[in-house]
Amino acid sequence: MRFHLIDRIESWTPRERITARKVTSVDEELWQPVGSGPVLPFGLALEALCQSATWLIMLSTDHRLRAALLAVNEATAHRAVVPGDVLRMEASIESMNDEAAILDGTVSVDGETVLEARGILCALIAGELLDDPADTARMAHQLVGGGPVR
Repeated sequence: MRFHLIDRIESWTPRERITARKVTSVDEELWQPVGSGPVLPFGLALEALCQSATWLIMLSTDHRLRAALLAVNEATAHRAVVPGDVLRMEASIESMNDEAAILDGTVSVDGETVLEARGILCALIAGELLDDPADTARMAHQLVGGGPVR
């Protein structure tokens, strides 16, 4: 699985929290047309938050574990995301062991919360079962600002 909804990891604290961003563009194929113009489907904004949470799990476990979404207890959209918005995802681990994690998080644009999610329940599985660990390490290096992928 690739993480197309994260452009950069701005900061992270192992087993605590992560902040990541996604710059949206009208040229992407994510948009859903509505009467007022294209908007990002609610599920994709939630997916961006969940991808941020997965990176927190992977970075916190040196890529040993990866999160697989099981359920979201509560998610609320506050406003639509439109092309050109810069999404800022903030996720925090509420509890975690080697088998599961529960996280909370928000997605904001220009400091305004556009989506909140509580009780994001994830199963934690061996990262090597889903991706080549070397590819994951290269992508993590790039996302945290380590320069071009080699």
